[in-house]
Amino acid sequence: MKALALVVMGACAVGCGAQAAANGASAANGPLTGKWQATADFFGTSMYAPMQLTQAGGKLTGSFHGDKLEGTVDGEKVHFVAKSDDGSTDEVTATVTNDEMKGEIVASDSSNPTKHDRIPFTAEMVKPIVRGNERHEFVPTVFYRSWSPMNKPVLTVKPGDTIHTTTVDAGGTDEKGVRRVLGGNPATGPFYIEGAQPGDTLVVHIVRLKLNRDYAISDDDVVSRATDGELTVRFKDAGKTIRWKLDPAKGMASPETPGAHMKNFSIPVKPMLGCVATAVGPAQAPPPTGDEGRYGGNMDFNEIGEGATVYLPVSNPGALLYFGDAHALQGDGELNGNALETSMDVEVKVDVLQGKHMNGPRVETKDTIIAMGLGGTLEDALKGATSNMADWLQDDYKLTASEQAEFLGVASEFHISEVADRNAGIVLKIKKRDLEKLSK
Repeated sequence: MKALALVVMGACAVGCGAQAAANGASAANGPLTGKWQATADFFGTSMYAPMQLTQAGGKLTGSFHGDKLEGTVDGEKVHFVAKSDDGSTDEVTATVTNDEMKGEIVASDSSNPTKHDRIPFTAEMVKPIVRGNERHEFVPTVFYRSWSPMNKPVLTVKPGDTIHTTTVDAGGTDEKGVRRVLGGNPATGPFYIEGAQPGDTLVVHIVRLKLNRDYAISDDDVVSRATDGELTVRFKDAGKTIRWKLDPAKGMASPETPGAHMKNFSIPVKPMLGCVATAVGPAQAPPPTGDEGRYGGNMDFNEIGEGATVYLPVSNPGALLYFGDAHALQGDGELNGNALETSMDVEVKVDVLQGKHMNGPRVETKDTIIAMGLGGTLEDALKGATSNMADWLQDDYKLTASEQAEFLGVASEFHISEVADRNAGIVLKIKKRDLEKLSK
């Protein structure tokens, strides 16, 4: 069942959004023509699949989670077969009422063609996004510690709406110094974004980040990924908690009890969000809020601050947006394992790009576009960032493979974003002034 495996991973197969603009029937096509979103009940677990249908009289063509389909329509009855490249098939029988479809998928695997899974499903025709312009004041009463699709949404908003709220720090302490939840980067959310569907991209504009208390927590160690044997010995007695004084009015940070050589040291703050995520797909075990991946999560990239825009793949209806782990300041890599961890007032504006598929997180600032790479090693993260940016250049700028290589070879800037967590992070940055020189 190749096709079903793609949905389990929360990914949209190739071509999922290619015809998103064709939603709705035209004069030349029947009423089933358009993009649909199917939800299959796979032994109690919801699995999502985009479906593009074209009806011409009693004939049905299109795609079912990326696989070509052919079938028939007879009144309210629909029947089609979708076949993948390896010969696996999904045979669908359903009844249509208005813009809703209900029926059964009979899935067969080419490696074991005599075995069939019968999977009930429903589907709805995808409607155009309805945008809003409302500002929501949200006071959180619960904070979650996993990027789970099972957590009840705390607020429903429209694309175009703005959310103003607060976060606790990485240890679960709020702006008043009150412990609200167990630590581990507890997040505010999830927020349900109307109209967002698996295969779309969620857009998160960071409008404002404001310090809301006068201290932050860090420590005096350096993570093992960044130390050699000699340095590890030097830091053998390290790991103590270090409190930093924050002066929100002046925008400065300094150690609260500095050593002799740090007593005159202070540094400008640069507020950022360590965590921005969409929920993983329902078939995936929810990772903790200390983890990161294609869904975003604990990316700890210090350019996710005011004015930045974060792009994340959507794996569930409503996207289910989480954020937290605010930092007053973080150097590249988060070398201490903790940055200047604090609580924050947060204001974000959300939007949705329908049918826009991405394989991993991306960030945009005033002057750059940035592809995130995450992996178990820095080398893997480098490969991920390069692939992510190459996809971006191909999809949005139409560069051929040869042109991608030429452009990346002269325009790329790599930065280490994260070395403190399970995955290392490397970002690939491209200046917008260089992109402007590409032919449209």
